[in-house]
Amino acid sequence: MPWWWYVPAVFVAALLGAEIHLGYPGIRSWIGYAVLVPVAVGVLFWLGRVRVRVGAGELRVGEATLALRHVGRVEVVQKADKQIALGPELDPAAFLLHRSWVGPLVRVEVTDPEDPTPYWIFSVRDPERLLAALGR
Repeated sequence: MPWWWYVPAVFVAALLGAEIHLGYPGIRSWIGYAVLVPVAVGVLFWLGRVRVRVGAGELRVGEATLALRHVGRVEVVQKADKQIALGPELDPAAFLLHRSWVGPLVRVEVTDPEDPTPYWIFSVRDPERLLAALGR
């Protein structure tokens, strides 16, 4: 997640810390800041992370899994082409996991005839490493 997404969270946590600060004298007045600011940053960090893994015969993106035997064509969509890939070219039945702060996308064709999803398209920081893990 970009650093500037943390600014509003820290601001809100500081406001809540100030509310606690007004109610307690002495050293206890800083407890709100010491607890709420790290919690706000930690929650944003946790919400913004999604793991992409290849292993045990499957591709796992977040909680979704796809058997490697059903992985077809794999292509990298560069940052400059994201708007087209996520706009006019996007199939409504596709699996989509987009994180705007991550540059490239990877489009993975699903070859399972029983799966109604034509392809997966998801953000990944290092597409070359994913292609190598998929053997492409």
